[in-house]
Amino acid sequence: MAPDPNRAGASSSGTAKDDAVAKKKVESEDLSDEDLALKQQLELYVERVQDPDPGLQKVALESMRQEIRTSTSSMTSVPKPLKFLRPHYGTLKAYYETMAESDLKKYLADILSVLALTMSAEGERESLKYRLLGSEGDIGSWGHEYVRNLAGEIAQEYAKRQSEEAPIDDLMELVQQIVAFHMKHNAEPEAVDLLMEVEDLDILIEHVDKTNFKRTCLYLTSSARCDTGILYVFEVFNSYVRQVFTSCDDVLRKKQFCYILARHGITFELDEEMAADDEDREMLQDIINNSKLSEGYLTLARDIEVMEPKSPEDIYKALIFVEELLAKAAAAHLLDGRASAGASVDSARQNLAATFVNAFVNAGFGQDKLMTVTSDSSSSGSSGNWLFKNKEHGKTSAAASLGMILLWDVDSGLAQIDKYFHSNDNHVIAGALLGVGIVNCGIKNDCDPAMALLGDYTDKEDTSIRIGAIMGLGIAYAGSQNEQLRSKLAPILNDAKASLDVIAFTAISLGLIYVGSCNEEVAQAIIFALMDRSESELGEPLTRLLPLGLGLLYLGKQESVEATAEVSKTFNEKIRKYCDMTLLSCAYAGTGNVLKVQNLLGHCSQHLDKGETHQGPAVLGIAMVAMAEELGLEMAIRSLEHLLQYGEQNIRRAVPLALGLLCISNPKVNVMDTLSRLSHDTDSEVAMAAVISLGLIGAGTNNARIAGMLRNLSSYYYKDTSLLFCVRIAQGLVHLGKGLLTLNPYHSDRFLLSPTALAGLITMLHACLDMKAIVLGKYHYVLYFLVLAMQPRMLLTVDENLKPLSVPVRVGQAVDVVGQAGRPKTITGFQTHSTPVLLAAGDRAELATEKYIPLSPILEGFVILKENPDYREE
Repeated sequence: MAPDPNRAGASSSGTAKDDAVAKKKVESEDLSDEDLALKQQLELYVERVQDPDPGLQKVALESMRQEIRTSTSSMTSVPKPLKFLRPHYGTLKAYYETMAESDLKKYLADILSVLALTMSAEGERESLKYRLLGSEGDIGSWGHEYVRNLAGEIAQEYAKRQSEEAPIDDLMELVQQIVAFHMKHNAEPEAVDLLMEVEDLDILIEHVDKTNFKRTCLYLTSSARCDTGILYVFEVFNSYVRQVFTSCDDVLRKKQFCYILARHGITFELDEEMAADDEDREMLQDIINNSKLSEGYLTLARDIEVMEPKSPEDIYKALIFVEELLAKAAAAHLLDGRASAGASVDSARQNLAATFVNAFVNAGFGQDKLMTVTSDSSSSGSSGNWLFKNKEHGKTSAAASLGMILLWDVDSGLAQIDKYFHSNDNHVIAGALLGVGIVNCGIKNDCDPAMALLGDYTDKEDTSIRIGAIMGLGIAYAGSQNEQLRSKLAPILNDAKASLDVIAFTAISLGLIYVGSCNEEVAQAIIFALMDRSESELGEPLTRLLPLGLGLLYLGKQESVEATAEVSKTFNEKIRKYCDMTLLSCAYAGTGNVLKVQNLLGHCSQHLDKGETHQGPAVLGIAMVAMAEELGLEMAIRSLEHLLQYGEQNIRRAVPLALGLLCISNPKVNVMDTLSRLSHDTDSEVAMAAVISLGLIGAGTNNARIAGMLRNLSSYYYKDTSLLFCVRIAQGLVHLGKGLLTLNPYHSDRFLLSPTALAGLITMLHACLDMKAIVLGKYHYVLYFLVLAMQPRMLLTVDENLKPLSVPVRVGQAVDVVGQAGRPKTITGFQTHSTPVLLAAGDRAELATEKYIPLSPILEGFVILKENPDYREE
């Protein structure tokens, strides 16, 4: 029998030898006759392999090879041949080194490669070493476990060779074999993992066919959520969009792709190369321009029978207290000019709240009970009267609310807003300008009405008119990267005569128009504007919007922000850290980058002087980065709970807003309870933020529990006008679009993140970091930035001519089936409805009929159905 190298270093004393003999005896006694015969047989093969006669060697190697290949084992134990050959691994390795180059040496290398599976020391990668030295036979014949082990060793070896800049051709040949093996044996996730490790996903294309493409694509898309490094495969850049259009000949598929682009908020012009036929091109451009959105939304509303306008009172459904009655009486006197000043302030605040509630609840429906009432109806309700029940800047929000009510309906909206342009009141004109921007939000039009109407007002003398026009342009052209607007707005940033609020809103509008573009000219203009601010101006609440405008340019662009972040270190110390945090959180928003979350948490853990404000955006940044996937989101919620307990006051004020962003339009019970607790906090700013966030997490859900909480809060805070205003705003948000809209920036099964929607949300949240000065001051219209994130949470199926088509669908809780064997069910606890249907957060729909084939793998928004040619009526 061959000497056992593993025992070579044992003590030569007699006792040790006796022990070893005794142990062997016991081991032999434990084995069955069959196992003992196999063990002796294998030991004989090991001796024969070392025989000088090549014929004997070959027979021994073939037999050993056969034994290993045919051995079967349970998943929990090592196959018997490998177990019995373990003691001889060292012997065979030593003999291998002495052999001359020949086929027999390669055969032995194959066997050593398999033995290394159980014997090789950690990090040695001997299995791979001997595989590369061995014969070029089929590696799959050695079994799945061997192939898996090889893939792991290849990944390590690849990383090592990359750092040393060594050639990798031999590794890539092996990768080809392993990928082919995995794809053939339904192990698509393992093939994708290996290719991601060796950074060559293109190899996949050769191995994907109609049997495995669904599982492969599902795993790829889910990997893209976690690994931002491979997002380039899916990132919807213009070049990729163009590629998709030119490589696809099916017009229906192009239409479906256009619907996805429109939902994402991408401005895109089609040319003849992408769609040769003029008629087709016009129809595709219409879809990208979102011109059918209003029509589809109203189809849904009629189907669910919620077209009836709602008044703010219908939403409040609360006991009307004597104080509120007094306030209303005071408002009635106000029109006669006989009211007391104190009461009029309160009633104006309540009327302003009612304006917002009315705008949010009736958003997109085209009719309401305050603003669109026809003039021949009762005089008390006509729109002119309601407008003038608001004071000064309140009229701006009231006039702009008409834009929200007529959202997405450009023709009708412009016609109804037009009358306010002829007003003598500058606040009303400002509201009309903002209203035009809101109506055009997300809708592109060949006539460019927003530019034509608002362009001339950006240089007016009056501050409120300028802000209305600038903010309107920002909302209407968000994400469009319109050069004409840059040349119009950028000079305002460096205009010495412009007031701080005009400059702040210009920075935000440019940030929205160029969101995620890393545009250097705009970045420079905002940087110069920040550098020009005086010491006193840097202390103003609105100054915080300048760094945010800069941050929006780099939204989700990760390392691209670094040069600008370096420049920000030269700013005045009052704004330096604030700018740093804002840039970092915007650049890594939606990436789930754990290191950045840790960095931001580190800034939040410091106990600072009263004057520091940069921890607010750091807290929001945690939510922005962690919202990318479910696990990170849950961990962020727990981290924010700790910040509540140990953080300073300025951190506690931002935590509710961060929770609101993490669970936007998705009322999770634990978050709801936390916010409910914070809504009674002794610090009124924490309470206000918590109340607004209750509205955000319930936005558009009609959630009965949140509605009940807010009703109780409205009676609890009936004397505190500021908090009552926040409660009303939250009530309006919960009933957003009568429950048909969502504010969630993620769509397509939470796979795509709309940059414009996220930009609108974080702009509003940054404004809420100083609630008293901005939202409760005269800049309450920042709440209208939420319109950028508003989208119908619907599934509307249409036929090949894009006409609504009602079909049965199953709607249930989405189940994660990535990497699961077979064809598992993708939804659970479903109900069957006819389209159009509403989809809540976490819901997924699938067709309940085989009569039609959907052209989108994800049933969300507008989905085109074509008839199934193989369908037969039963």
